[in-house]
Amino acid sequence: MPDSRSPIGVFDSGVGGLTVLKALIERLPRESTVYLGDTARVPYGTKSAEVVTRYSLKNAELLMEHGIKALVVACNTASAVALPALEKALSIPVVGVIEAGAVTAAKVSATGKVAVIGTPGTIASGAYQRALAATRAWQEMRVKSCPLFVPLAEEGWTEGPVPTLVAKEYLTGFIDSGIDTLVLGCTHYPLLRGVVQHVVGPSVTLVDSGKATAERVETLLKSAGMLNDGSTPVNRKFLVTDVPERFLEVSARFLGQRLTSAQQVDLKFS
Repeated sequence: MPDSRSPIGVFDSGVGGLTVLKALIERLPRESTVYLGDTARVPYGTKSAEVVTRYSLKNAELLMEHGIKALVVACNTASAVALPALEKALSIPVVGVIEAGAVTAAKVSATGKVAVIGTPGTIASGAYQRALAATRAWQEMRVKSCPLFVPLAEEGWTEGPVPTLVAKEYLTGFIDSGIDTLVLGCTHYPLLRGVVQHVVGPSVTLVDSGKATAERVETLLKSAGMLNDGSTPVNRKFLVTDVPERFLEVSARFLGQRLTSAQQVDLKFS
């Protein structure tokens, strides 16, 4: 059985979830973590809900073998479709990035005029729209898919004229809409936070779903008396399902430090 010294498990379809892991480490530095990037099957956004749920359950099964005390679904697609199945299958807390981001947006928005940007798959799923609508009565909710933000983030093009031009193309319609809160609904998007803020202006509050998720995990663990007291050494494991070279190459952009090793694992689908 997991206890307060047990690690927190985090999975994503690839490298983007490292921004969520970074937020967790910053907020809960005493906690050990196990990160799984399903790099053999990335991206999840192009796959059916049934397939994404099957992958998510396998990810969780592998992480449970590491004795985790909580599971963070650091993938917007998996958070949109697989949370009910994960919550049913697991006896530990399960936290997805979508609900956490929506709850934070509800707290910080003064006008009820909120926008969400994400990948085409996440926006099309309607998951953020449903999560936001469940938190309060909204005056206005806008959504926009920003697919080019993902390759820009992975290539390190996070500032300068090119990402600024792309951001203006995507976000200009938000500027005069009266929104006061914008949810970064993709784990890659925090890398472009500076450009996005520049385009939408300082009056719009940006909500990082990764940071919101870290806050939610802290609240759940604290209420359960499962926060690590720091009496044991912190351990961080990184697992991937495909050769790790590309994962290691871009890790510094997403995690803030370059990883030197990651273990390749097999999810063993039947």
